[in-house]
Amino acid sequence: MRALSLFTAAALCTATQAQAQSLDLKPLAEARIRLETVDQVNLPLDATAITTRVRGGVEATRGRWSALVEGQGNLALVGDYFDGLAPAPGRPIIADPQSIDMTRALVRYRAPTLTVTAGRQRIALDDERFVGAIAFRNNGQGFDAVRGEWTVMPGLKADVSYAWSVRTIWGVDGAGARSRSIDGDNIFVNLSYVTPVGSVTGFGYRVDQDGFNPALSSQTVGVRFAGSRPLSPTVRLSYQASYARQVDDGANPNDYDADYGLIDATLDVHGVRFGAGYEVLGASNGAPLTSFQTPLSTAFKFQGWADRFLTTPADGVRDLYGTIGYGRPALGRLRDVRFTATAHRFHSDRAVRHYGDELNLLASARIDHFTLSARYAEYFADRFAADGRKFWLQLDWTL
Repeated sequence: MRALSLFTAAALCTATQAQAQSLDLKPLAEARIRLETVDQVNLPLDATAITTRVRGGVEATRGRWSALVEGQGNLALVGDYFDGLAPAPGRPIIADPQSIDMTRALVRYRAPTLTVTAGRQRIALDDERFVGAIAFRNNGQGFDAVRGEWTVMPGLKADVSYAWSVRTIWGVDGAGARSRSIDGDNIFVNLSYVTPVGSVTGFGYRVDQDGFNPALSSQTVGVRFAGSRPLSPTVRLSYQASYARQVDDGANPNDYDADYGLIDATLDVHGVRFGAGYEVLGASNGAPLTSFQTPLSTAFKFQGWADRFLTTPADGVRDLYGTIGYGRPALGRLRDVRFTATAHRFHSDRAVRHYGDELNLLASARIDHFTLSARYAEYFADRFAADGRKFWLQLDWTL
């Protein structure tokens, strides 16, 4: 961390001396307070967490060069929950341990067709199904990495990252199976092309966790298509499809290959949204960790908010889901008003059986610098995991 900070300061000084432009300073500040409750039938006690997170930093820009430093603190005002680290017998997990840490420390060079970022940073690729920032959890996920984004020609972009460390959601006290950081030679490659009907992206990801859990080391290659089209002045169709194949890599003791597939469509009619999709994380031979795994994804966005499938079961998972919602860009002083209900039906991919069902509800709105949201998730178990309910009430402020 000290090396990153010195590198950031040195690069900024170099840029300051080399360029004649004025130095622009931009303060970074945000805060969050959240109530989260969990009721899980196979545990005797409920979990209640009231947490507050504060982030602050500064970005200095001079010409094409910039440097950014940001730190954060996460505090539990009410800590009646298992945070994943300190034992809390009988209580469900809420993965927001208390922590104070440097979340970003980076140097960036930005030209009209090339951006290079080096240091501790957030990386969120495409829909974050494979590489994401896990922004919902208070500590989030970051990477010590070098990233290059090159616009080869209009509409064609290459995005390549090498990450030597993954900074996990477990914070400064993370250890063992929930480590603070995971070292490895991770490589993320995206090549995207914008067409009149949507963007086509080819990707290849190497996840190296040999020194942490070798069974999570893999290579994934795939393609994604996403776009939207107006059907009339008040009707818009959005769509996406993705396919990928994953194989073991490095010191992984398993010999496996598994497929991933997604198809999704949403119809927006005068602010009312109807959506449906089908996502499959395939199985291989039915042994643990031989199904399609996404250890660096923002998994909270997928397969329900009850977090029953953060690690893909040995027999894989198929998720058939439908969504109905309503949104308005403005309602009085409120902005970005949203109401959404999503129902999931889960099955295994191998030896097909019904895992369970889930209902997710969301209401959110923004006013000035504040965003207020309420979420609810309920999982109805059949042949996988246990029944459970989760509720969140969250207020975010951003400068």
